Amino acid sequence: MDLCNEREIKALLNRHGFRFSKSMGQNFLIVPQIPQEIAAASQADASCGVLEIGPGIGPLTVQLAQRAGKVVSVELDRSLLPILTETLAPYPNTEVVSGDIMKLDPAELVRDKLAGFTPIVCANLPYNITTPVITKLLECGQFRSITVLIQREVARRICARPGTSACGAFSLLCQYYADCQLLFEVPPESFLPAPKVTSAVVRMELRDKPPVAVSDPALLFRVIQASFTQRRKKLLNGLTTAFGKEIPRDALAGALAHCGFSENVRGEELGLEEFARLTEELSALL
Repeated sequence: MDLCNEREIKALLNRHGFRFSKSMGQNFLIVPQIPQEIAAASQADASCGVLEIGPGIGPLTVQLAQRAGKVVSVELDRSLLPILTETLAPYPNTEVVSGDIMKLDPAELVRDKLAGFTPIVCANLPYNITTPVITKLLECGQFRSITVLIQREVARRICARPGTSACGAFSLLCQYYADCQLLFEVPPESFLPAPKVTSAVVRMELRDKPPVAVSDPALLFRVIQASFTQRRKKLLNGLTTAFGKEIPRDALAGALAHCGFSENVRGEELGLEEFARLTEELSALL
């Protein structure tokens, strides 16, 4: 069965009485080269155990199964389970877990399902959960790499450099944990049904150690988040809103000055190194 052939997909779905769910962000690939290229970009091999999220009817799962030692796919839509049982039957190294990835523990999945393999993530992520899922996968510290097909706008944000309009708190969080690269774009007509936006594949190679050293990473992310809450306003205002009950405004201004920053600097002008310096200054004041 060609899982990217639109006619065969429709016949498969009709046979199982499947209906697309907008709330789940379901868009199935109908261009066979794309799941092949995504699986290749993941660099999966026999030593790898792959966590896939939202397999749909399984076109990417099949490509991963042909490369990896094991593939574990988490699927929320229970109506897709009998379809996956059919489409993945030729691949004994696949396993489908019925559940919500936002309620599951990735570390537990790795421990229980991928023991003995080098764990990586490869998925065509539903648009509606992209940011929280990527954050969860990065923060759990279990995976060597994360290769995902996501909305192009989010992919650009993940890879954005400091000082650009696309760079924000999520960009810096991703770049703290991983070396991020936008690989290629995927047009809307590559999906059934076609989304209204262009997609892109991004690969995130997890770092052995963070690119900056801070005594309290949680404080670093708190500072970054405060700096982008009102990105068009001065950084001092954002810090005052977030830390004003703990640190007087004049002390916050002094911390900026000690780092060599103007009182008029905006958070969007700073990168991880600058935020790390500021975090250490604020840590001494808390």
